[in-house]
This record gives sequence, structure tokens and C-alpha cells, in this order.
Amino acid sequence: MSLKDQITEDMKTAMRAKDSERLGTIRLLLAALKQKEVDERVVLDDAAVVAIVDKLIKQRKDSLEAFQKAERKDLADKEAAELVVLQAYLPARLSAEEVAAEVKAIVAGLGASGPGDMGKVMGAVKVKLAGKADMGQVSAAVKAALAG
Repeated sequence: MSLKDQITEDMKTAMRAKDSERLGTIRLLLAALKQKEVDERVVLDDAAVVAIVDKLIKQRKDSLEAFQKAERKDLADKEAAELVVLQAYLPARLSAEEVAAEVKAIVAGLGASGPGDMGKVMGAVKVKLAGKADMGQVSAAVKAALAG
């Protein structure tokens, strides 16, 4: 079963359970998936679905931070609940050590030597680690690997 099919099944389960908060978040995710399919006239595979989920999670984290700064606990709680639902659709994340090891292997494979090769390395890393690691963490690991 593809990830998109799993999300659809979870939506049906949430409907049956009358879990309105979970249902709303899943519908939001399905709408984002459908929008991407319509805009680009493609059928999304699991990697593309994970990328969209990652994007929505980043948006939720940014909103959560802004609401906490503004002391809007009601809105922050809603964002936190959506964050939990969305994170269930991500594959297991790599640890910092695993990310560093993957980055070192890619840097060695490409023969990259300095900060000027950052773009080339990031391109290769994004393909290999998409959805498996936080890209902010990956970027820091690439900088560290190219610096020393």
C-alpha cells in the first residue's frame, strides 16, 4: 500500500471515529497532495508525498513558534496537534551520527573538497536523504564535512 493510500484509509478511519481534529489535518494533507498532482499533472510517489509532509511539518513548526511568541496558547495547541498527526507519515529519521556518516560518504564519492562544492554535495544529499533526515541538520553536516 502506498503512503497516499494509507493517508486516505486513515481519513476514512478518522471519519468513522468522528475524530474531527485528526480528520481536518488529514484532509489538509490530502488537499496539498491533490494540489501538487493537479499543478504538475503527475501522480505522486511515496518520496514526493514525504516531501510534501515535510513541508507541511516545517510550516507547522514555524507557526507554532510564532504563536508561542505571541502567547496564543489556543492556536499553538492546534498547530502542535496537527504536527503530531503529520509526523506519523514520515519514515524513521536518521540520527545525527548517521547523517554525518552518509554526508561523508557522499562527499568522498563526489570528490568534493571545499565550501565551493556545497551546491553539488547538497544536490546529491537531497536525493539520497529526502524524508529521512531534517535538511537543516543535513546542511550543517555538509558544511562541517566540507570545512574540515
